[in-house]
Amino acid sequence: MSPTPTRKSLLTTYLQVAPLTLVLICFFVVPVALVVVVSFFRYQMLVGIVPDFTIRNYVDLLTNPTTWSLYISTLKFTLIVLVITFVLGFWIAYFLVFHVRNLLVAIGLFLLCTVPFWTSNIIRMISWRPVLGKEGLINNALINTGIIDSPLQWLLYSDFSVVVAYVHLFTLFMIVPIFNSMSRIDKSLLEAAIDAGATRWGVVWNVVLPLCKTGIALGALFVVTLVMGDFFVVSVMSGGLSGSATSGIFNDLQFLNYPRAAASAVILLIVVLMIATAIFRLVDVRKELAR
Repeated sequence: MSPTPTRKSLLTTYLQVAPLTLVLICFFVVPVALVVVVSFFRYQMLVGIVPDFTIRNYVDLLTNPTTWSLYISTLKFTLIVLVITFVLGFWIAYFLVFHVRNLLVAIGLFLLCTVPFWTSNIIRMISWRPVLGKEGLINNALINTGIIDSPLQWLLYSDFSVVVAYVHLFTLFMIVPIFNSMSRIDKSLLEAAIDAGATRWGVVWNVVLPLCKTGIALGALFVVTLVMGDFFVVSVMSGGLSGSATSGIFNDLQFLNYPRAAASAVILLIVVLMIATAIFRLVDVRKELAR
């Protein structure tokens, strides 16, 4: 039988977790609680927030077709970006782990993926305009080679440019956890599978993919939360032609309608938590990380 913990050991344990608990309470629990409380307040023109309990903010949002269209647009961007970043992140990590023999070269190539984070989001967004614009590099190259006669209009200020920017920004958040999971795979398992008659694709599907599902789940969680919580990329790269759930929140904040913005934030938080719960139901991340 394990010994009964003494009062001193329990006190030591509580003191160890106290700093993190205080940080979570001050910077997560309290702000979220305030947002939830304000979401039930009423907004009155020329007056501002009126502390009267009401559920009208939620009723107006959930019965408004604009809200549903914004969430459909957000989920569309999230799904497309998730699929593309997974494909890119998986194969980049696979190449770095199993095909680059020199560890220093692998680390150098991995650090190369972090180059976009050396600049601000604004610079990264502006840098796509000379590439995707009507007189950008892509259109000029296509026209000069005779493939097209006039510039493509949908390259910039469209859903396509939004997806390109998201993939550019968030692929690294898929690469890192998958790379971490793959690096823990014993390479002798791959050799044993090949010796047993498995093809290269069979090894990837039956050995590598199941063993790095924790990294895939964490990467998917990062990408989903980042895309659904962003409004800057949609606003800049679509030229205001597309929207997202956070765009509606930003518009309400501009009009100082804080209760409606808070209600929108609570709904968005619930949606993100539901998606995160679904991901963690598919993969027990804590169990996998404890191995």
